[in-house]
Amino acid sequence: MTTSTLPPAGSTGSNDTGSDNKDILSEVLLDFPDNRLLIELCGEFDRNLADIEQKLAVQILRRGNHLAIIGDAFQTEGAAKILQTLYARLEEGRPVEAADIDREFRMDTSAAASAAASPAPAGQMEMFKSGRVEIRTRKKTVEPRTAAQKTYVENLFKSELGFGIGPAGTGKTYLAVAVGVNMFMEGHVDRIILSRPAVEAGEKLGYLPGDMKDKVDPYMQPLYDALNDFMPAKQLAKLLEEKRIEIAPLAFMRGRTLSNAFVVLDEAQNATAMQMKMFLTRLGEGSRMVITGDRSQVDLPAHITSGLTEAERLLKRIPDISFNYFTADDVVRHPLVAAIIKAYDADAPLG
Repeated sequence: MTTSTLPPAGSTGSNDTGSDNKDILSEVLLDFPDNRLLIELCGEFDRNLADIEQKLAVQILRRGNHLAIIGDAFQTEGAAKILQTLYARLEEGRPVEAADIDREFRMDTSAAASAAASPAPAGQMEMFKSGRVEIRTRKKTVEPRTAAQKTYVENLFKSELGFGIGPAGTGKTYLAVAVGVNMFMEGHVDRIILSRPAVEAGEKLGYLPGDMKDKVDPYMQPLYDALNDFMPAKQLAKLLEEKRIEIAPLAFMRGRTLSNAFVVLDEAQNATAMQMKMFLTRLGEGSRMVITGDRSQVDLPAHITSGLTEAERLLKRIPDISFNYFTADDVVRHPLVAAIIKAYDADAPLG
């Protein structure tokens, strides 16, 4: 990689002492030896390059097997770093998609992941040492797209009890289920148990036709959707039939001891304080538990305290429990979702 500095457009470039240094353009030249991989890096109709250009306000020109990046010095170095990381990904035989580019923008890819002593499985510890965090499942490999997501995933592998708290669309539940499927595949747990409080978000579903399962399943659909992303349909159906994967309302957890299982409580802000205590005390030997929730979307009656809020207050000082927080900047759905969340947060009453 070679770097050169160019004078700003319209400048004589010699004795212009009045020019401002911030107007100086930098050019970074990158050499990519494999033309086939370079084509994949650029994307169809150079859409990957266009994405980087738009987000970093740089210009990227292709010259044979070279890419020239022109713009502000800091931005050109950032674009060069992203392109080199994505090219290395292609060299490893992994594809480059829009989500991968988005992840590189969001994360500090140069920061090595912490590999402190912990109960994380050996295979995952090697992954952390490499600086890359991947969750391998039957159907796909999932990679965190923000620094908060990366820390969250690391903590889920390291901690026996973890909380993921933040707005919708930040991947709290999706990543938790992915980690559960990975640990199940690797034989670290014997079961996956996914639960949610059966609380309506303004609607009443109690009069729907069918048996109890038919009435409850609408509440659980997001959990089914996540599992379907990670496991083949036939295998998932078989595991559900064998009860090695369970999806059940929170109320069904009372009286159970959940041993050798990966347990997820989703939408925990809608659990009452008593329900939350009941659920947390189900944790058995060889199990891991993840609690996810969004404090801004509580559907409980106004006079009832959210179990998520109380658990956060009571358990935050216990060192073996990880608390992971997300903001609108971690939203990985449509960009408008982040803007919507910020608008609602700005309008929320103080205190």
